[in-house]
Amino acid sequence: MEKQEKRTAGKIELKRELGLFSAVSIILAVMIGSGIFVSPTSALERSGSVGFCLIVWISCGLLSLVGALAFAELSTVVPRSGAEYAYFIEAFGPLHAYAGQIPAFTCSWIYVMLLRPAEVAVIILTFAEYSVQPFSEFLSDLPGESMSTLKKLIAIMALAVITFINLTSVKLYVKVQNVFTVCKVFACIVVIGGGICWLSTGHTRLLEDPFRGTTTSIGNVALAFYSGLWAYDGWSSASIVTEEIQRPEVNIRRSILIAVPTITVLYVSMNLMYMAALTMPEMVSAPAVAVLWAGRVLPAWMGFIIPIGVALSTFGCALSVQFGVSRLCFVAGREGHVPRIFSYVHIEKMTPAAAVAFQGILALVCLLVGNIIALIEFASFLTWVFYGLAMVSLIIMRRTKPDAHRPYSVPIVIPWLVLGVSIFLAVLPIVHEPSAKYLFALLFILAGIAVYHVFVYKKTRSTLAAKLTYFVQSLCLIVAPDKEED
Repeated sequence: MEKQEKRTAGKIELKRELGLFSAVSIILAVMIGSGIFVSPTSALERSGSVGFCLIVWISCGLLSLVGALAFAELSTVVPRSGAEYAYFIEAFGPLHAYAGQIPAFTCSWIYVMLLRPAEVAVIILTFAEYSVQPFSEFLSDLPGESMSTLKKLIAIMALAVITFINLTSVKLYVKVQNVFTVCKVFACIVVIGGGICWLSTGHTRLLEDPFRGTTTSIGNVALAFYSGLWAYDGWSSASIVTEEIQRPEVNIRRSILIAVPTITVLYVSMNLMYMAALTMPEMVSAPAVAVLWAGRVLPAWMGFIIPIGVALSTFGCALSVQFGVSRLCFVAGREGHVPRIFSYVHIEKMTPAAAVAFQGILALVCLLVGNIIALIEFASFLTWVFYGLAMVSLIIMRRTKPDAHRPYSVPIVIPWLVLGVSIFLAVLPIVHEPSAKYLFALLFILAGIAVYHVFVYKKTRSTLAAKLTYFVQSLCLIVAPDKEED
């Protein structure tokens, strides 16, 4: 493995600047988004009771942990950035000259071109929404249209800042992300601490008979787990940047064992504190659960903490999502699944500058187009399709790479379990709520396969593409990471 790492490191010329704390920070940053502060209510509504809701959150945390550990094993067998994308190349690529590359290409096509940029846009709009809340009394006379414009301008400026950070250096990203992660964990602790004080003063009525009203519907149980597992999504974040993590064969697994249980404790505790102070109808109807909770539990002078906590969480989450998808774009460029210019590295800053800039532009387009939620909804269920295929990759490589260096391996039952969960999460929304958006997703995939056939498999080239590559290379001061590839 050491020889493989040296060869890979020399090939991509990216520095390993992410230590254990930074790897933990990346996972926490992506998993602790705005959801736990804004709308963590679907699992409660479907489960029907406080007690069963907490069981759902704990179970989803354990399932996320075992899925993440399976990814940690994959990261030792395939020590390259890109997570699922890299695993698909190694597992499916050798099986067929044409079809073997399609899972990896489709993964990059969905994530790079649509899903992650749209997610960044939505997250950064949420940041803008909550960053103005502490100043709402000073902006009360502002017309609705002007307020909407102000929020969009704040979102655009925030997007410019995160793009600048990711362009500048990995060290700057690490410093900023670590600070934001500490701040957002502190906001979670404020909620938990405030809830403990609330309970200690005798406000336990809403927690009495915790299993009263528990659903007996198998469908509702399934949807409760569906909501919980979506909230935990992001546990593969460290695997996306494997090649920039120091000692990845050790630190990825350690970061998972630290981050995912931490998230589970935070999520379960925060939901308990919400449910101790708010009734189910109040939580379901609240536009932002944590803000409503703070108004009831926290002193008035602490009311600004929750909006700031949401703003910090969303900014840090958007920063890490863009950081991760730019590395996926970088790896896909190296494989020829996107234009190779995106695999080029800045000559001084040693960042994949073209890939980062491209992701910034796509997110800006999503911001300006509007109706971003629809873009995410019609493609996001594919995330669990890719998780399931990653488990298939692990099962395949247990057979095709039996002698690969594995510092540790998960029991074979784990990838089969996560595969079953992935199929469930991919199929459930289609069965529960059939919609034309799933047809659009299929059409988008088919369009991607057409692009794959023409530009990847047939390797169609044009003089315009060559000129554009030269222009971008000059503009971004980037060079090919390995001259032997050109």
